[in-house]
Amino acid sequence: RDETFARDFDRQRFVEVTYPEADAMTACVKGQQDLVDLIDWNSVEVLNQNAQRTYVNAVKKGYRDDSALFLESDCDEQILLKIPFTQFIKVHSLILQHGERDYAPSSLKLFVNRPNVGFDEAESEPGTQQLQLDEADVLEGKPIALKYVLFQKVQSLTVFIESNFEDEDVTRLQRLQVFGTPVTTTNISKEAWEKACKT
Repeated sequence: RDETFARDFDRQRFVEVTYPEADAMTACVKGQQDLVDLIDWNSVEVLNQNAQRTYVNAVKKGYRDDSALFLESDCDEQILLKIPFTQFIKVHSLILQHGERDYAPSSLKLFVNRPNVGFDEAESEPGTQQLQLDEADVLEGKPIALKYVLFQKVQSLTVFIESNFEDEDVTRLQRLQVFGTPVTTTNISKEAWEKACKT
């Protein structure tokens, strides 16, 4: 497997979620912010992605709202996605969505502040948290709550997608959203939070 990375220079189910009816679907986790605007795009790295179907399709606004676009693995089913942020954040939950069950991610590991982790370490180490994904959550794009106490001062989040639901040769992901709050945020009004949740 070629572990070169691609860079892009363009700019617990207890959470309450709303699903607007618009074609450009957005999801808002109550009390949390979609952290897409805090991603350091110039430093994102992805290992084993299809050069024609990159992470931009799954992570960036606009692209991730188009169900015809998706991130796809290259040589096998695994993907290692390293997302740095422009400041420290607390991560509350994730959305990983794809409508094709067979190709959708089924298991993954998360690593906090480990931007240099490679496939060997990702496979052998437990990570900050391991997740076995529920099929319905992935197909419908429902938020997956994390062990919040483990994600309190995150500068980078590495997402290691290990497998898909049917052991297909490639894995696909239409949407990846990270929800949480900036560490420095204090005394923010209800109106400000509601505005921040809108993507």
